[in-house]
Amino acid sequence: MTELILGIDDAGRGPVIGPMILAGCLIDEKTRKEFKKIGIVDSKKLTPKRREYFEKIIKEKAINYHILLATPEEIISKNKVGTKLNEVEALLCAKIINELNTGKEKIKIFVDCPSVSISKWDDYLRTHIKNLSNLEISCEHKADQNHVSASAASILAKCKREREMSKLKEKYGEEIGSGYTSDPSTQKFLKKYAKKYEKEGIFRKTWITWKVARENIRKEEKKKI
Repeated sequence: MTELILGIDDAGRGPVIGPMILAGCLIDEKTRKEFKKIGIVDSKKLTPKRREYFEKIIKEKAINYHILLATPEEIISKNKVGTKLNEVEALLCAKIINELNTGKEKIKIFVDCPSVSISKWDDYLRTHIKNLSNLEISCEHKADQNHVSASAASILAKCKREREMSKLKEKYGEEIGSGYTSDPSTQKFLKKYAKKYEKEGIFRKTWITWKVARENIRKEEKKKI
């Protein structure tokens, strides 16, 4: 049985604005060596232009890949029924594995684990995978740094996330920033528009950052009355 390698990673877990992306990249050993040789590494270590350059190569050379998007509204709705973000990510990982696993080849899977408790998260993930018989799953911290397949997946996820944010910038303006709470532009955007755009589906309204911004706007409005 031929052995393949599947790397899975996310982009946009922490932002208060925009979607979370999960990507899986399925390759063989020859392609793994080729990716390593040309310098494919964790997306965080690459410039946007370099990521886009590698993204094209990854999509051309990979046996297959699969990218999934979880909107803020989807994350919120899952949270309301008790499904936490780590579990949402596990469900998306399982969907990627189920999509790419034909059952015909042995697949070694490297997943960048978002949870402090790797074993519990690994158990939850496995309960949502349809066929485990041909899979060897390794859930790790920093898999995107340690395994080229996960590095490739991180590039696919990051490029998709950046395109989704570009769409939001076209609609709401450049001042929306990166969507991350540490971004000064995003912080200013929240202070101005947390209320105005609260029904637009762009904010993760369960995040404390949005709640504080929305409450501050409410207080300012009350002062003016």
